[in-house]
This record gives sequence, structure tokens and C-alpha cells, in this order.
Amino acid sequence: MLEIREEGITQVAAEGHRSYVGGNDRYWDEIGRLQFEFLVKNGLNENTVLLDIGCGSLRGGRLFIRFLIEKNYLGIDKEISLLILGVANELGVDAYLEKKPEFVVSGEFEFNKFSKVPRMAIAQSLFTHLTPADISLCLRNLHEFVDEGFVLFASYFPSKIAAENPSKSHSHACFYYTLNEISVLAEQAGFKFENIGDWNHPRGQHIAAFWK
Repeated sequence: MLEIREEGITQVAAEGHRSYVGGNDRYWDEIGRLQFEFLVKNGLNENTVLLDIGCGSLRGGRLFIRFLIEKNYLGIDKEISLLILGVANELGVDAYLEKKPEFVVSGEFEFNKFSKVPRMAIAQSLFTHLTPADISLCLRNLHEFVDEGFVLFASYFPSKIAAENPSKSHSHACFYYTLNEISVLAEQAGFKFENIGDWNHPRGQHIAAFWK
């Protein structure tokens, strides 16, 4: 049986904020740029209110925050230590004070704690660590919070057949889903689903759009 690394603040301290989210130097920059360029290609501009779900230590967030006007970046993650280290080591305090990003610490997808409603969101390598029940919780809470015209772009590990995934969500466990499984979860939460597929992710993740 494959051993899964621990999760939480102690493990963040042991591994470092980049390694914890699977971001060695190559993947850190590559996946950060991938997220940014993908969203710009799909309509992100400096005036967009953007929600980064599972923003971690700001691999993509640091690029989004610097691009957007002040107060337009919303980031949510369950690990407060990742947020602190991301701001201190990746974004920088000066950019934090200038751009005023808003963060919520929550493992329950409490989007209603934000002061703004986003027009666009990204969940990069989040559903890849979640059970169907937790993906459903995320999507239901999000659907209740956002307005018509909103779109979420979420990545996932594709599978041709239903996979035997772990029984509990975990930051360092990998979950694989068929296209049908992902689309059903979207539709049950009230979203219109559009599969985009391969977006040149270095670890083989695909991406899909969830429209309200």
C-alpha cells in the first residue's frame, strides 16, 4: 500500500510551503504560469473579482494578485500556515499591502465569509484531493454564493473507468474521476458543465468549466 504523507501545519514546516503543495522549483513556476495564462485567455482582466479555491501558498495566487486591481483577489485554503508563508515568501509584504487580497481560512468551503462575490474562480489541483462528497460540498456552497454568469475552472485527474479512490479527502492523496462522474457532480450542484480537457498540465490533469 502506498504511504501517504501527513498533512497539516507540522508537515508544512517539515517540507516547506512549496514542496507541501507539490511545487518543486520546476512545477512551481510552470503550474503557476499555466493557471495565469489560462485564465487570461479565458477572460480574466484586472477588474475581475477572482476566487482562488485551495490557493495554498500562492503558486498561482502571487501572479493573480499582482495582476488584479486591489481587493479583487479572494483566496481560500484550510491551511493558514500555507497562506502566511505564501504571502511572506512568494507574494511579498509590499504587494500584499498594495493589492489588499482577501483570505479565508476554511476546510468547509465557507465562501460566504468573503466581502465580495467573484465573477470567476479557479480550483487547480483541488478536486484531485477530494472525495465526491467534498467536491459536492464545494460546488453547492459556491453555487449558493455566486451570481449568474459566474464560471469556475477546476482541474481533475481523468480516468476512463470509475477508480477506487481513498475514502477520505487528503492533501497528499490522488483522486481520479471519469468525465461522467465530474459532470454529474456539477449538474447536481446546479452548474452547467463544459469539459475542456487537456490544458498542458505537466502532471496530466484535465480541466473543466462550471457555469452558473
